[in-house]
Amino acid sequence: MDKTGSSSKILNKGDEGQRGKQRPGPWPPRIEPFVPNTEHSPNELRSWAKRTGFNPISGETASVISERDQDERNDGASAFAAAATAAAPNLALDLEKGLLLRRHRGDGFEKAEIEPVVGRGNGVLRGEKETKGIPVEKTLPRIERDKTDGLDGGKINGNEGRVVAPLAKDESKEKEAVKVEIELFSDSQEPEDPPVHRPPGLRCGVTENPGFAPLLFYGIQHHLSLAGSLVFIPLIMVPAMGGTDEETASVISTMLLVSGVTTILHSFFGTRLPLVQGSSFVYLAPAMVIINSEDFRNLSENKFKHIMRELQGAVIIGSVFQTVLGYSGLMSLLLRLINPVVVAPTVAAVGLAFFSYGFPQAGSCVEISVPLIILVLLFTLYLRRVSLFGNRIFLIYAVPLSVAIIWAYAFFLTAGGAYNFKGCSSNVPSSNILFDGCRKHAATMKNCRTDVSNAWRTAAWLRIPYPFQWGPPTFHFKTSMIMVIVTLVASVDSIGSYHATSLLVNLRPPTPGIVSRGIGFEGFSSILAGLWGTGTGSTTLTENVHTIGVTKMASRKALQLGAALLIIFSFFGKIGALLASIPLALAASVLCFTWALIVALGLSTLRYTQTASSRNMIIVGFTLFISLSIPAYFQQYAPNSTLILPSYLLPYAAASNGPVNTSSNAVNFALNALLSISMVVALLVAFVLDNTVPGSKQERGVYIWSNSSRPEVDPASLEPYMLPEKFRCWFGWAKCVGS
Repeated sequence: MDKTGSSSKILNKGDEGQRGKQRPGPWPPRIEPFVPNTEHSPNELRSWAKRTGFNPISGETASVISERDQDERNDGASAFAAAATAAAPNLALDLEKGLLLRRHRGDGFEKAEIEPVVGRGNGVLRGEKETKGIPVEKTLPRIERDKTDGLDGGKINGNEGRVVAPLAKDESKEKEAVKVEIELFSDSQEPEDPPVHRPPGLRCGVTENPGFAPLLFYGIQHHLSLAGSLVFIPLIMVPAMGGTDEETASVISTMLLVSGVTTILHSFFGTRLPLVQGSSFVYLAPAMVIINSEDFRNLSENKFKHIMRELQGAVIIGSVFQTVLGYSGLMSLLLRLINPVVVAPTVAAVGLAFFSYGFPQAGSCVEISVPLIILVLLFTLYLRRVSLFGNRIFLIYAVPLSVAIIWAYAFFLTAGGAYNFKGCSSNVPSSNILFDGCRKHAATMKNCRTDVSNAWRTAAWLRIPYPFQWGPPTFHFKTSMIMVIVTLVASVDSIGSYHATSLLVNLRPPTPGIVSRGIGFEGFSSILAGLWGTGTGSTTLTENVHTIGVTKMASRKALQLGAALLIIFSFFGKIGALLASIPLALAASVLCFTWALIVALGLSTLRYTQTASSRNMIIVGFTLFISLSIPAYFQQYAPNSTLILPSYLLPYAAASNGPVNTSSNAVNFALNALLSISMVVALLVAFVLDNTVPGSKQERGVYIWSNSSRPEVDPASLEPYMLPEKFRCWFGWAKCVGS
């Protein structure tokens, strides 16, 4: 073998006497070993992956790696060799140099590529059409110029990231250059080309349009699975505000309208992720605090409208603050301090805050609430793998199916006379408190009967919700200050949803600028909610992440079509009336599951961190405990008029009677209110601890969430987040448009 010869010389195929083909020079070429990224040590990351169960291999890749290979993956290069050999027997490997070479076979070749593993130069095999390579290390040797491609002696094509070396021409056949392509990934770089936006198992990608019929089906499917979050908040709020059944139906219709409009607008001007906007449970606790303040507690005339106007003003002020926070670019700075360790306990506290309302209210009619809870768990856990027509019906539609079945069951109980008591009126159950013999049955009749609500009889067939339908908003410092702080909690909640959704739909994590744009637009959406009078702000529904994971549907167009249906439904007053007539115990039972799901989704954010880290465990555990304990201390200060409030509303009355006592009544009310809300306490405690206790980026999960902001990320991989080109000029004043 001529070790000094050109790399283009090989023996003709006709030379049968030799044992193998003669290869020119040192082959494969000698390449200096890769210098590992000191910030992400391979040994450290492999050790971390083993402890936390982190698996960097996608479902696609896992199909080409045997079980034996997975067990040997920690051995480094040997596992990579086994995986490559299993996937392509004709591949030759040089493990020391990290090269993957496809030998010449016949009259062509197939390109095999390597997907980087976190912290390693080697990787696993990927399909030919997925991505291109990236520029390799500058330590590669010069290879003889390939005149056909115009490469200068071993230069790397910056766009393709390949070293191209020609093989010798076969003298016995037509002279023809055959190229061997070598693709490398360095430790410190990632593929520049955008990843495939539709991973295995995803029925519809973010930008896909499968046709009108599938879009209609997917849109209805997505919004129907979120029905509990979209319509059950008014069933809690409006009765506490002293509203009638007709007003409950009107608020539900208004929420459907605002949710539909803001979802469509968010798909164009927000993050553009497939996320549903709607009235969030983040705003429910502060709204209940305002509802039960001493100023409104003893009102008897127009109580509902007075409280609604106060809520509208507070939501508008808080939303203006959120809009400025997003579009000014301040959110990009704040985002550096908000990591998974902060998001997880904050979102979990949103669900835990309502434990005093959940089953105590559902238990008012155990004959329908307990069967519903059991049915929801049966569908979501035991029947979750049952598939009909390619859809996991019981998992996707667990809430609406359970509600429909138990509602029908409750109707038969009512029609069969199960709740008829001698001498008691079934038409107006609340009037039974006037009679000693019926007083003990009044609560049962009110919470269990399906014919108690007057919403269906009083609601109009057609009704268009309009701004200021309850009157002009009122603005007060003490309530506005509460909502300003709550918008920060809503922003943290949405940040977690953005990142989790981006991974589900196989996109790069959104950049700080994209997150800021999304938060700014959510502030604008909440302003619309305040103007129309939903009683709460509008934000990304946390349960949306679970819905995307279950339905495997991520098309923006499907969500837009489903949102358009919500807008149409909002004009039919009878639809809102039908939803308003759901028995209160049944609604509380569904919320027991929904709030538990929010807790689980919040804690699942910890998968981006080192969950076994004692630092993280102490921060999260202490935050969750103290977020329940501090509000309990403030809530023990009972209001002066305890007889007016039901027991489940007492925790939200601390603002008027809490221990904070300064010279300003407004400041007293705001501080007592904020410190009696679990999610606010959780955000403050987790934020301070996570940003003051030392911890590595890997430990805190920062390196995953900030991955997309690195300079080597190809801007094309963020294209699905970009605003439509014809609208970008409208947002030139914002700091986040180009991000």
